[in-house]
Amino acid sequence: MEGRWKGISTVLVILAGLAASGSSYQIIEGPKNATVLEGSEARFNCTVSQGWKLIMWALNGTVVLSITPSEPIITNDRFTSASYQEGGNSISEMIIHDVQLRDAGHIKCSLQNSDRDASAFLSVQVMGALLIPGGNLVVAEDEPCNVTCHAWGWIPPPGISWDIGLPVSHSSYHSVLEPNNPQSAVSVLTLTPQGNGTLTCVATMKGLHAHKSVTVNLTVVQPPLESSYQSEIRKSASVKTNKETFETNLESGSENLGYHSDEPRTAKLASFAPVSSESSVQEQHSSRQPYQGPDRRWRGPAGRPQVSFPVASPRTVRNVTLV
Repeated sequence: MEGRWKGISTVLVILAGLAASGSSYQIIEGPKNATVLEGSEARFNCTVSQGWKLIMWALNGTVVLSITPSEPIITNDRFTSASYQEGGNSISEMIIHDVQLRDAGHIKCSLQNSDRDASAFLSVQVMGALLIPGGNLVVAEDEPCNVTCHAWGWIPPPGISWDIGLPVSHSSYHSVLEPNNPQSAVSVLTLTPQGNGTLTCVATMKGLHAHKSVTVNLTVVQPPLESSYQSEIRKSASVKTNKETFETNLESGSENLGYHSDEPRTAKLASFAPVSSESSVQEQHSSRQPYQGPDRRWRGPAGRPQVSFPVASPRTVRNVTLV
């Protein structure tokens, strides 16, 4: 009986040793998701229990770094490691230097001779260019103006805001993505300046405490006054326009029924001209007649009416016989 208990104890010790040996390959905590800028560093930690023999790091399914208890096995200078101890556990840190956009993807920490692993995701953002076209600006005081800021080559497109360092009576802005370029954005600032100062366009990466800015100086001047020459030109143009409008209206207008022309009167006077000539001959002829006394006057043919009208001298009255 005693020998039987010794055999059972031996089996239990072996099982305990196997359990302890298996527990050495446990991943206690895997790496966490990370978002970094292109060109910067990315760091991932993997915590394993004691007794591990080999830790492997893979990027998008390809092993890029291997760690042994004595030293790391480096195959690419952009992927290095650091090791720490914490509460009897080992922490393996993989460092990716000069992160490229192509590095974005799945990061996996695994142990040799174990089907257990832990994964995370690497997101890479790209900070592009930022520009206010035209540089420093000169604008009129109290006159509304627009200032445009362009951001291109950003992944993802940034958020854009403005820092206004001058007195204004009004300001507002709106930002939109450029239709044909999803990596670019444009922001338009509308303001009414009242003094000199600076305008700063700020582009901020989404999810990161990273930004880029560009600043320009804005100089305010008085609105230009109209010169005397310009005033005379404007007045001349106005008079010419009014004259042309009047002539156009006169040509296209209807007949003025209240207008009396002098042409009928001239024609009427012209019709009497021969008669007046005849009356002058008659007058000269009558002046050669002998005097016949106060009761006798020269009369024209019977049945012909006589017309009297004043002439140039108010003292002379002429008798005209109408034929």
